[in-house]
Amino acid sequence: MQGHDIIVIGASAGGVEALRQIVHELPSDLQAALFVVLHVPAQTPSILPQILDREGPLPVGHALDGEPIKYGRIYVAPPDNHLLVMRDRVRVVHGPKENRYRPSVDPLFRSAAVAYGTRVVGCVLTGALDDGAVGMLAVKRRGGVCVVQDPDEAIYPGMPSSVMRSVKVDHVVRLSEVAPLIVRLSREPAADEGAYPLDKDLETENRIAEQELDPQEFLEAVENLGTISSFTCPECGGSLWELHDGGMLRFRCHVGHAYSADSLVAEQTDSLELALWSAVRALEEKMALSNRMAERSRQRNFQKAARGFDEKAREAKQQADMLRQLLLGARDEPKPAESDEQEEVVES
Repeated sequence: MQGHDIIVIGASAGGVEALRQIVHELPSDLQAALFVVLHVPAQTPSILPQILDREGPLPVGHALDGEPIKYGRIYVAPPDNHLLVMRDRVRVVHGPKENRYRPSVDPLFRSAAVAYGTRVVGCVLTGALDDGAVGMLAVKRRGGVCVVQDPDEAIYPGMPSSVMRSVKVDHVVRLSEVAPLIVRLSREPAADEGAYPLDKDLETENRIAEQELDPQEFLEAVENLGTISSFTCPECGGSLWELHDGGMLRFRCHVGHAYSADSLVAEQTDSLELALWSAVRALEEKMALSNRMAERSRQRNFQKAARGFDEKAREAKQQADMLRQLLLGARDEPKPAESDEQEEVVES
């Protein structure tokens, strides 16, 4: 009987150091394959495989689309691509973002659950917000093992805490305990997969992540998953369908963008901030143009027109100042970094 030989790990801010410690403690004869998603900026080359490769005996590399799955290897999601686990091979897909990220933890966990069921171990480490919670729910439904880093120890407890709120977690462990637990689970027989049949909706969402449906199939797939809401997708402007998954409220558009409720609020907040800064820019441009028109009017002795332009400039300045102060005071706390990979690279 197979052991728990498919290990999927998700992390965000603070994740590089956590992953380094885990990889350092894994043995060379590990009878499992590891798959890692770390939130990294799309435009920045990732050297996470090089960092992890020198930490332990297991070879590490960015996953290649169609690459076969082998024991004792660590597959890292490339920047700006989702990493998916299929039966005996991996997929690397430049699909729509999920929970504002690409790569995202949820598609990795979900695909592993669909392909390998009870043989999967899902592990969520430090990170902000809640990417990984929906994916871990899929792992649990298919009989896999759910592991989270102790939120009290995590640099950013958001991701592990979110999983604990949404899923009955099997193991809450300190970072130093993760590698020994992976080794132990890899040697324990997995449960009979037949006891955890594949849910049709889970399979549908996995096919959406693969991006191999035609437009009509995409639309029908999302319509079958939930009910249309009054909200629109911040990424593409399309309609969002509301899904209720194990008590979790989340959303999908027919293009494939997916959001938890928290990530949708965060994306809406960012979109609103961008719109308000655009309004500040437009008002300051209006002020500058009105001032120029007022000056030209005075040079031509059109005093009444000059006063009108002065009033328009004054109003635009007042409105721009008000919006600027609103924006500057909108957030009391700094926004968590998407990833601290580059910072940790410098330190290493």
